[in-house]
Amino acid sequence: MHSGTTVARAPGALPGVGHLAAFLRAPLAFLRGLPAHGPLVEILFGRQRVVVVCDPGLTRRMLVQDRIFDKGGPLYERLREAGGQGLASCPAHEHRRQRRLIQPAFQQSRLPGHARVMSERMDALVPALGNGRTVDLTVETRKIAADMVISAIFGTGLDQAVHQRLAEDFHTLLAGFTRYSLTPAPLRKVPLPAYVRYQEATRRVRRKMADLTTEYRARGTGGERNLLSMLIEARAPESDQPALSDDELVDQAVTMYSAGTETTASAVCWALVLAARHPDVQRRLRDEIGTVLGGRTPGWEDVPRLVYTRQVFNEALRMYPPGWFLTRTVEADTTLGPYALSKGATVAFSPYLTSHLPTLYRNPEVFDPDRWTPGERGPEIPTGVFGGGARKCIGDGFALVEGVLLISALLSHWDIELHPDGLAAPRLPQLTLNPGRVRATLRARGSGATAAAGTARTARPS
Repeated sequence: MHSGTTVARAPGALPGVGHLAAFLRAPLAFLRGLPAHGPLVEILFGRQRVVVVCDPGLTRRMLVQDRIFDKGGPLYERLREAGGQGLASCPAHEHRRQRRLIQPAFQQSRLPGHARVMSERMDALVPALGNGRTVDLTVETRKIAADMVISAIFGTGLDQAVHQRLAEDFHTLLAGFTRYSLTPAPLRKVPLPAYVRYQEATRRVRRKMADLTTEYRARGTGGERNLLSMLIEARAPESDQPALSDDELVDQAVTMYSAGTETTASAVCWALVLAARHPDVQRRLRDEIGTVLGGRTPGWEDVPRLVYTRQVFNEALRMYPPGWFLTRTVEADTTLGPYALSKGATVAFSPYLTSHLPTLYRNPEVFDPDRWTPGERGPEIPTGVFGGGARKCIGDGFALVEGVLLISALLSHWDIELHPDGLAAPRLPQLTLNPGRVRATLRARGSGATAAAGTARTARPS
């Protein structure tokens, strides 16, 4: 095995904590600084060594070799406490079976039905947000996305009190996830209020999802077509037995809810914020949405015509990818490029880091939706945002449709006036890279209000 090249260690490690303090203080800036030290760079989280892959080619190679670089490390250990062995977190030996069973629910032919549910829920929620209200845009996009996704999973009849409790618990779980995951195990046992809230929310999410799936299977689907009914109807090969146990259904429901809600909501909110800070982009976006929708809520048939809206969404995904820092465990001695990696090593990659490499994107710090113009040379979606290889996100098509529909629905009904001091990016990103609190005032379209004057002064987050 080739071992001629040594993995460089990032400078600045402190005794006992390594790079953990610097990472927790300013993780995005910390990640952006790593490529200067090499294609692979070692960092220390306490005593744990983590090799960060900073080169896009080596990242793709790692993602393709999913049986060697399996999902693992501290982030996935904590993720499995809530999401169990769902498709997003299960090990490679289980992944192929699950993906074969779940794939039919996310086929292209299913997207019109999913989009219809999304449109129905948006039509009920978006116009009712309230003219003249000042809101936290991050909270509102998350609420709407959560409603859309829970309706796509369980149908539209779920009790709203249950829905609200789930949404609150997921927010608590996701808000504390990164810090809790990277905290050494002995310290996680200290009953600090934040840790207790996180642990209780995790347990409630599992219990409630278990109750809902058990109840749903017992009463039958009643002919309703949603994501859970499709999974319940799945049968094992050459058998009429259910392909997924109750525990596995819970795992998939938790996975779909968290992936479809938090990831899409964060990208939609970033798209709205970034467009608002760029008046030319905002104008083109409003013009397209006004021409295509004429003030109504979008549907599936509108998606192909919302071309620039998708470009804005893609660029927001590139600049602030929801899954910003992810880990893998090396399952056998191997090499990655000229670097030797031992079995048991923890390897990490960052779609955020990759998305800001000048070798991959021209002027990567510039918000430029035109880099996704149809027909332009290059990928249709940002590199690595939806993973790669066999573990590429199964719901990428669902997420892209959900994002385009939600952006266009909000801007079809509302002018969104960001407050100059209203953007408060969190110091430590959550499991997803959301923009933190975003204060904005909603004005009904056609009321004569405009968002341009207020948004041009908004400061860029650190």
